[in-house]
Amino acid sequence: MKHLFSAVLLWAFLLAGFAANAQTSQHKTTWQHSYEAAAKQAAAEHKPILMVFAGSDWCKPCIMLRKEVWDSPEFQNYANDHFVLLELDFPRFKKNQLPVDQKKYNEQLAEKYNQEGLFPLLVLTDEQGKVLGKTGYQAGGPEKYIAHLEHLLQQK
Repeated sequence: MKHLFSAVLLWAFLLAGFAANAQTSQHKTTWQHSYEAAAKQAAAEHKPILMVFAGSDWCKPCIMLRKEVWDSPEFQNYANDHFVLLELDFPRFKKNQLPVDQKKYNEQLAEKYNQEGLFPLLVLTDEQGKVLGKTGYQAGGPEKYIAHLEHLLQQK
């Protein structure tokens, strides 16, 4: 009887773990790292591109934006339905360095879309690369940030 109870308890924990994993996996967003791939996806899905210039290991507002907004289930659900996400990271610490070709690629896109060198900078574009709006970090969590992005899109 004791072994039966242990087996049932083990199965209950395993099923709960699988259910939790399935629930969190539906929120995960996919970040592109190539503008060409993002533009192709945006054209196929008829969505704007949300291009994010970030310093993932040194820029405090970038880190806060990731924790407060990007990683939230609310934003991830919204983004999956409304944007193609493109992350262009500029880490400074040696342990986080990007491959040389990705670093050069990110720098080329920064020359075109982030000439001011702002971090974080979010650039909304259509699939042809036309800029629809630009913004940075704003406190307030995912709901407030989503409303801000919707406002930017409505202005164009």
